Amino acid sequence: MTRPNLDILVPAYVREFEPYIPSKPDPELKNLYGCPRLFRLNNNENPLGPPPAAQEVIRRFPPPQGAVYPSGDSYYLRREIAARYGIDPEQILVGNGANEVITFVIKAFCEPGNNIITADKTFAVYEWVATFSGIEARVIPLKNYEFDDRKMLEAMDANTKIAFICNPNNPTGTYWSRERLINFLDGAGSDRIVVVDEAYFEFVEKEDYPDGMSMIGDYPNLVVFRTFSKMYGLAALRIGYLVGDQGVVDMIRRTCVVYSVNSIAQEAALAALAHGAEHIMETRRLVRESRAFLCEALAKLKLPVIANEGNYLIVKLPGSDTLAYRKLMREGVMIRPMTGFRYPNHIRVTLAGMEAMESFVGALKKILN
Repeated sequence: MTRPNLDILVPAYVREFEPYIPSKPDPELKNLYGCPRLFRLNNNENPLGPPPAAQEVIRRFPPPQGAVYPSGDSYYLRREIAARYGIDPEQILVGNGANEVITFVIKAFCEPGNNIITADKTFAVYEWVATFSGIEARVIPLKNYEFDDRKMLEAMDANTKIAFICNPNNPTGTYWSRERLINFLDGAGSDRIVVVDEAYFEFVEKEDYPDGMSMIGDYPNLVVFRTFSKMYGLAALRIGYLVGDQGVVDMIRRTCVVYSVNSIAQEAALAALAHGAEHIMETRRLVRESRAFLCEALAKLKLPVIANEGNYLIVKLPGSDTLAYRKLMREGVMIRPMTGFRYPNHIRVTLAGMEAMESFVGALKKILN
């Protein structure tokens, strides 16, 4: 049979898109690089894992329940989130990780000829989803490692449907204050959606850092993302959510696929929310100590560092970040090369336990020498 003509079947914006290639499983990587142990410092995962209550849910999940479809709208989880933040459950939409809710929002509001606004050095999925959906992504350079609110507003036109702000930003850790976010919302107007991605919300302790959910009543075009992958350590279960004005969320809900969030994820997230306060405090303490340790150690190595909010920092190297990745892997340390974030010769390092931090510094010294 003749092969299908993919040049005809596949839209140009899909054919031309560069696919993301995930890393191999840890056992394969350890075998490939010849390292008996691997410290994962590449994906901003919580080294403490999920809160104990969520771990217990995972352990006790009854196997026969695996044959039963999950709640299609995460019924109980939405009610727990709503009660916690004083909002209506219908303002909440739960998805299979933040990546899925990003797709929901773009599908709901964008069509060919529209554009979104994002930054050049931020979470890349906003740009990716728009691009492979045939939507123009206007990528605005950061200014002083921060989202440039003035340039973002200047880039908007009648076809701009969504602006994406990662707050705090991954990978630079910078954030907009409440005042700055309000000024941006006022400047953007009500004819477009403003998404504030608060994936690292629980890590920030600064007093002027805004709680986006508390602002939705005043700004009905504001949509807030949060996740259970980072602070709550449920990355393997893939669960995140968005919150917005009820009318806006009703439109987004029309684009979502039901049953995409599995039962274990829903129940573990419910337990994490209800019993995760001590876990948050312990994780924050670990992150503070690890950040201070790395900043001091890297200063002694005379390596520039971008260290702000979140459970990560960026290190500038004197040479190739991709070469450093391979060399560090041979030492059993996995970091994130930043060329893909448009930060060549930089690496991002997850702030983890002290054994991992000491191993990273030791491996870095070795490859630099």
